[in-house]
Amino acid sequence: MELKIKNSQITQDVVGKVVEFPKYTTQIINLANQNAQGTRPKVVGQMSELIKQFPGQTYEDWASWYLEHMPMAIDDATDRIFEMMKNLALAMPKIDEAMVRRWVEDLVLTKTFVGFCFQESILKAISEKKHLKYRVATPQDESKGIDGYIGDTPVSIKPTTYKTKNMLQEKIEAKMIYYEKQKDGIKVEYNLSFNPLAQRHLAYLSYHSLIKDQAWLLLILYLDDVTSHIHFLQLVE
Repeated sequence: MELKIKNSQITQDVVGKVVEFPKYTTQIINLANQNAQGTRPKVVGQMSELIKQFPGQTYEDWASWYLEHMPMAIDDATDRIFEMMKNLALAMPKIDEAMVRRWVEDLVLTKTFVGFCFQESILKAISEKKHLKYRVATPQDESKGIDGYIGDTPVSIKPTTYKTKNMLQEKIEAKMIYYEKQKDGIKVEYNLSFNPLAQRHLAYLSYHSLIKDQAWLLLILYLDDVTSHIHFLQLVE
């Protein structure tokens, strides 16, 4: 036999009252709070630890104890969230049906496609750091587990979870690049070595193309067996 108790009933039993809000208002307040970070530990304290320290039994005792220990927390959180609410209120008139359509298209079409086809961005970013050219894999390369080349080095691009799935790992004759999707982009982990001779063409750089207000002088081109290092001496004009 199963029994489900609603949150409202638990609140009524434990606190003695249930706070009611108009429809949709809590969703908007939650959105404002996410942006304002009004109830983060630095504002309201680490609640999981505070409730353990609380020596009382009743809700009234808890409320009094918390406000005694964190006297400014409720006011600070309210101020942060309400300030963000004002920003959301200013943004609302700018939203029309056409904007909603653009948002849906961006989510459903653009972000979906980018989410599955971002390997080239990873190849490009690493190749720029290594000052090498890149190319995407051919169908024949892909059949071997190769996703592209940085310089002449074949690479395979996998999620970081791939490292822990030993039983699923096939034998890939390529350098491994791992990625982790995050809220604002992709975190990439790699450890690649290249033939230093492939980078010798970079020894000459015009300082005028580097920065407007500062001149940079190429000081040393140091090559070893592992990777290439280009050291610059900054000359402030």
